[in-house]
Amino acid sequence: MTDAAVPVTQSAVENFAEQYLRSIGCDIDKQGNQWTVTAPNEVDSELLTESVTLVCGDNVDDEAAEELHPESPFFQTLLSEASDRAPTGKLSLEADNADAQLPDWLQESDLEVSSAKFTPYYDRTALVVLFRARVETVSEYQTELLQAVAIDTRSESFLPTLEQAFLQRVSSDTELKSSDSMDMQAADVRPLLDTASGQVADRIQTTIDEIHQEASRAADAEVEEFRQMQQQRIGELEEQLSNLSARIADLSDQINSSDESKRVEALKERKTLKNEHEDIQAELDDLRQRRDQGFPKRQREIRERHALDVQVEPLTITEVEYERGDLKIVLTTDEHTLEFTAGYGTGVGITETVNCSKCGRAFTDTNPVEDIAGGLICLDCSPQE
Repeated sequence: MTDAAVPVTQSAVENFAEQYLRSIGCDIDKQGNQWTVTAPNEVDSELLTESVTLVCGDNVDDEAAEELHPESPFFQTLLSEASDRAPTGKLSLEADNADAQLPDWLQESDLEVSSAKFTPYYDRTALVVLFRARVETVSEYQTELLQAVAIDTRSESFLPTLEQAFLQRVSSDTELKSSDSMDMQAADVRPLLDTASGQVADRIQTTIDEIHQEASRAADAEVEEFRQMQQQRIGELEEQLSNLSARIADLSDQINSSDESKRVEALKERKTLKNEHEDIQAELDDLRQRRDQGFPKRQREIRERHALDVQVEPLTITEVEYERGDLKIVLTTDEHTLEFTAGYGTGVGITETVNCSKCGRAFTDTNPVEDIAGGLICLDCSPQE
């Protein structure tokens, strides 16, 4: 999974709720942890009445107020409504909006970046989709994430830096400034949305696998517990049968040696015990048969309760306009100066792979650029003192 995901914490809940409610035209008056939300007359929502009071957290004294926290019914309904509505917006990232975003392999370097100048050449458009990814079982496990996917509308390449910047807005106090309507048409958005959904599914696969393993272990433990209980029951029935057999044998001896009146009573009791013996034998045979088959019905019931339910739903869709061009970077040491140029996008960062001049490997945060004598040299290839 990439870093472009945030757990559904209280902070993320409050920021998402505020941004979503404002995106559909609600007015929010905050007084401490209490919000008074006033919905516009034209809003189409079963959740929002004319005015609703929200309390951030679960310590609510006002019976008329709604709790706002990750597990609260209001927030879960809000997410479902947002998923159905998938509100859209538009952002523009211009070169003046922020300083140049340097990659990790430069930020982790000891070299000095003496200058970084961006020259934009053309505008590009990306789609940033905020998904709710939910992995749960009927019985125990539940994981919920807000996952952003940014995709260039032309090349369909994913833009992880843009995703992280978007999620920082979601999980921080920064208000999302998505005011304009999207220019893209629904027919153009749909294939990109499908691609982004597939990307989310791939990214959460590790989480799915981990929860699946936990669920499988829990199911195995429950099956084994049931098997041991049934084995104990088999032991109890076998002991009862043994006792009944012994008692029936005693009664048979009494029948052969007793007088008429006692013999009649012994016959009656033996008949009763034989019926009881047959019933227990039938139960024991059935239990043994199901044990030998591995208790398939019970196993199926247990594993169905521990089966995973994975849901990936789009919550918001934001069209992002950004600029692409070249970023000219100058690195300096006491002895050398080196200038190089790489493709760059506003909000996206460097858009192309930069490789070590010696080994040809791409720079990474763990193997950053370390030397500039004779080119860009990575840490592994730089001369060791």
